[in-house]
Amino acid sequence: MPGTQQRGVTVFLTGLSGAGKSTIADALVADLERDGRPVTVLDGDVVRTHLSSELTFSREDRDLNIRRIGFVAGEVVRHGGTVLVAAIAPYEAAREEARALVEQHGRFLLVHLSTPLEVCEGRDVKGLYARARAGEIPGFTGIDDPYEPPVRAELVIDTSVTPLAESVARIRAAMDAATDEESAGVA
Repeated sequence: MPGTQQRGVTVFLTGLSGAGKSTIADALVADLERDGRPVTVLDGDVVRTHLSSELTFSREDRDLNIRRIGFVAGEVVRHGGTVLVAAIAPYEAAREEARALVEQHGRFLLVHLSTPLEVCEGRDVKGLYARARAGEIPGFTGIDDPYEPPVRAELVIDTSVTPLAESVARIRAAMDAATDEESAGVA
């Protein structure tokens, strides 16, 4: 139909380091692309390297980083795209600001990976948590800097008890439900 365009969507995965954000992102991207749906991925580490390399890990700079992610996601969504964000995004206000930037143009699904700290530490192959606990990495989220659990998460998934395939299926179901509601004029 000329002139009609699918409304874009951002799926924003947030949680502690080691919660499963990248693992779920990779599996979700593969699932979406298998269905012919191109996806833009905004991984927190990659964004820090290419868009926010001058930023520190102060609260102000972390918030600015998430604002940048929200802005880029909003621009992709504005053109009907699908965006997958995988970022710790520890502060509620910054996540809500990203939500507002995206929702000007399309849908935003916040997925809180609520995996417990002990599990995240056990998965830490880079040894970041141990280094943070030894005082070598100050301001590390979950150790000496807070992670504020989301107040308005559309989904909460604990990857220590929810298998990867089920996590992806739950996210896809939430994406499809939002699309169905929109098509029916509910949203």
